[in-house]
Amino acid sequence: QVQLVESGGGLVQAGGSLRLSCAASTSIFAINSMGWYRQAPGKQRELVASITGGLTTNYADSVKGRFTISRDSAKNTVYLQMNSLKPEDTAVYYCNARRNNQGYWGQGTQVTVSS
Repeated sequence: QVQLVESGGGLVQAGGSLRLSCAASTSIFAINSMGWYRQAPGKQRELVASITGGLTTNYADSVKGRFTISRDSAKNTVYLQMNSLKPEDTAVYYCNARRNNQGYWGQGTQVTVSS
């Protein structure tokens, strides 16, 4: 089992920044990949960004150049730095971890961007 605890969501004006954190209950080296997903009301959950054990990153086209995913192995934590936020970024953001073909989810954190 991998437990994930997210933090850092909140309300911000358009153009502002937020940083989300996701702390894992196990060593990050034992996790194949971690990522951030989001789900807006009435929409499907979508991948925002991911990072593999080899530090390969992947981003949704809608956030490229604005969001950055990174990790701190010493803290078993993955971050999502979100800059130039837009109202359409409003959603519940979920941390995801994959280990040995098993997927794990955090409880989600709300991000609201006002115009």
